[in-house]
Amino acid sequence: MKTTRTAKKVVSRLPEISVVVPVFNEEETLGLLVERLVAVLEKMTKRYEVLFVNDGSRDRTYELLIRHAAANQNLRVVDFSRNFGHQTAVAAGLSYAAGDAVIVMDGDLQDPPELLPEFVEKWREGYEVVYAVRAERKENIFKRTAYKMFYRALHALADIDIPLDSGDFGLMDRRVVDAINRMPERNRFVRGLRSWVGFRQVGLPYSRDARFAGDSKYPLTKLMKLAFDGLISFSTAPLKIATAIGFLVSFCSFVGILFYLYLFFTTPRVPGFTTLIIILLFIGGVQLITVGILGEYVGRIYDESKHRPMFVVRETINIQNDREFIHGK
Repeated sequence: MKTTRTAKKVVSRLPEISVVVPVFNEEETLGLLVERLVAVLEKMTKRYEVLFVNDGSRDRTYELLIRHAAANQNLRVVDFSRNFGHQTAVAAGLSYAAGDAVIVMDGDLQDPPELLPEFVEKWREGYEVVYAVRAERKENIFKRTAYKMFYRALHALADIDIPLDSGDFGLMDRRVVDAINRMPERNRFVRGLRSWVGFRQVGLPYSRDARFAGDSKYPLTKLMKLAFDGLISFSTAPLKIATAIGFLVSFCSFVGILFYLYLFFTTPRVPGFTTLIIILLFIGGVQLITVGILGEYVGRIYDESKHRPMFVVRETINIQNDREFIHGK
């Protein structure tokens, strides 16, 4: 049963700017993050909120969030019942955010809060989506190379135009957020949905900092899963590639059949055992890959058909009852 904590007086006016911050085991960065965020937002407007979505943290993150929310009523907390994943946490934050403009950023201080005024300036110029473009990454060469390959592969294969080197860090107008919240799908790839809905969009280059403290919550395995989820969600290219490979293998097999028929009628004896094994293994491997790709799409169809909610909230802090929302119900 979800419970709601509320400070003595919660500001009744809806905020102008909402900032959504998914956090998972960020006790080392949380204090400085709150300090920098509040300092930037206070200079911009008094009507702001920061929505921290605690994605099942196992350290002192939630305890620290309670303290910060008690000291500042503009800080809200959505506490998940368990870890549901980064993209689900972003989707939850969007569903609770009430601002005219909603900014999404990570909680590890790699996304600098000092960039927020530039987002808002572009928004006030009339842009409805302002996304950050990573012009420089202060990370090791392996991660930089992996991210570069991921974004270029996604850009080349996706059915929509997803900007190169743009992550979730960015601002969305209320109309964009409402459009995304109305989408019923559970497997979320937020930056893809942000591109899909359209509206007036503009990129803002920035230098992505290294982590302030702690370990990355996106190791290679999670990065690969994110890349695959984005590709499956916004492209049918894997199915087309599988079909093309099937035609290619069939053509090669047909040529092979003609070749071996020729040898059968023109030579007295053809050993051919090794060749036969190689062909069987090759065709079997292609078939398994193709079935695996089909399985990924079918698995997502099955997942969507169950109609489970995207997430379960254990508790909220400083969020009024009339703003509560469980996506997927």
